[in-house]
Amino acid sequence: MANPHATPSQTADGPKSSGGNAAALAVIASCQLMVVLDITIVNIALPHIQRSLEFSTTSLSWVLNAYTLTFGGLLLLGGRVGDILGRRRVFIFGVLLFVIASLLGGLAQSAPQLLAARALQGVGGAIASPTALALITTTFAEGPARNRAFGVFAAVSAGGGAIGLLAGGILVEWLDWRWVFFVNVPIGVLIALATPRYIRESERHPGHFDLLGALTSTLGIGSLVYGFIRAAQEGWRDSLTIAAFATAIVLLAVFLSIERKSRQPITPLAMFADRNRAGTYGIMLCLAAAIFGMFFFLTLFVQDVLGFSPIEAGLAFLPISAVIALGAGATSQLLPRYGPKPFMVVGALLAAAGLAWLTRTDVHSTYAGSILGPTLVFGVGMGMQFVSLTLMAVSGVAVHETGAASGLLNATQQVGGSLGLSILVTVFGTANRNEAKDQVPAFLAQATPAERAAFERTGDLPAPWSHQILTTGISAAFVTAAVFAVIAAVIALFVIQVRASDLERLRGGAPAPLG
Repeated sequence: MANPHATPSQTADGPKSSGGNAAALAVIASCQLMVVLDITIVNIALPHIQRSLEFSTTSLSWVLNAYTLTFGGLLLLGGRVGDILGRRRVFIFGVLLFVIASLLGGLAQSAPQLLAARALQGVGGAIASPTALALITTTFAEGPARNRAFGVFAAVSAGGGAIGLLAGGILVEWLDWRWVFFVNVPIGVLIALATPRYIRESERHPGHFDLLGALTSTLGIGSLVYGFIRAAQEGWRDSLTIAAFATAIVLLAVFLSIERKSRQPITPLAMFADRNRAGTYGIMLCLAAAIFGMFFFLTLFVQDVLGFSPIEAGLAFLPISAVIALGAGATSQLLPRYGPKPFMVVGALLAAAGLAWLTRTDVHSTYAGSILGPTLVFGVGMGMQFVSLTLMAVSGVAVHETGAASGLLNATQQVGGSLGLSILVTVFGTANRNEAKDQVPAFLAQATPAERAAFERTGDLPAPWSHQILTTGISAAFVTAAVFAVIAAVIALFVIQVRASDLERLRGGAPAPLG
């Protein structure tokens, strides 16, 4: 029987060779890249999807929300299922489910068919993603090897969004919007075929799935996200907005009650008793809101104001991916010497500085002069953060709970991104409306009769008036995003406490895990 306190290389989960380790990491990272980039690869295809399947402007947002809601809501269950049934087989199942859903999405002939496929994609991603992270803990021994593996995983997770924007631009411009879904099929099939060859099955830990906990948490989180999305569209006094928040409060309260009483909860609440882990989840919640908002609003700016094509918009985000990867790689090498706290604090402050710099964006801004610099600063900070957060989330967790711990980290990222983006969109919309009150009278005062007639018919202002309104809203959203990053820095500074045992693990020691 395996020693429960052994490092992964000491158990049956351990790798055969360093070559096998590299291949296993390639398989795991490829899956994570496929799942993460699917959050953004669809963004650039949205106008084409709208025309093809006759979505209304409001309902079009659900092409994104159907994926993020099921993905974020079911991540906790996905991590637990891997612990109980064996991570390799669950990983393969999640990948194949994602592949089937992608194929169905590409073949969709109506709006409901596409939304159902997107929701199913989220289920597959929720099963595969936390299992992929947990597989790293059972494939690489604690110390430098695992630090490097987490560095790669964190770089892929953080940079996948920008890569998705570029890939989406290429596929839409050169082929068709359906290929943003079809592209997942061959990649996923190759991952599923390679997994049994390079990744060993983990030890199974008997237990139950806490389905009631999974149901209440998923519906509660989904209702909370929907409440913010609805508020952004219809206002805070809307009856459905109020009902969604009330439902979320009730469901999440029931979820917490279930978890306290359950012998094998989907989310062991004892994890939050550890201040480092609780702080890690809080930091991820804030930073995910910042990075989701940054990508969303800059995508609008470079296409609508700067006039970039889909491919040009995607290329504009490549430098961010590069510096995120460099930041993650350098941090993984320096962690054993300095510990994660300095990188958490400095990384959050750099992210806040980049976002604060972006608040100066206006109608006269250029990519080279106003966008590239702050996004590089932001990217370095996020690269430092993601690898540190990933390590702290699973450091010292009992082997049978690594899936739940990694699932919770991923869930906070997706939920933080969804909730944060909704808050930022609300700020954006409010600033837009206030700016429009100034711009519309100014436009009408000097408009020609033809311009007045066009405005009365469509309600749309021509450039540069519309650009001024848009950039004002974007600048306001970046102010709020910078506040989120500052909150993350405060949590890192005052909550995170790196212990001698944490440094020992990072340097290759093997103290007994917690739990």
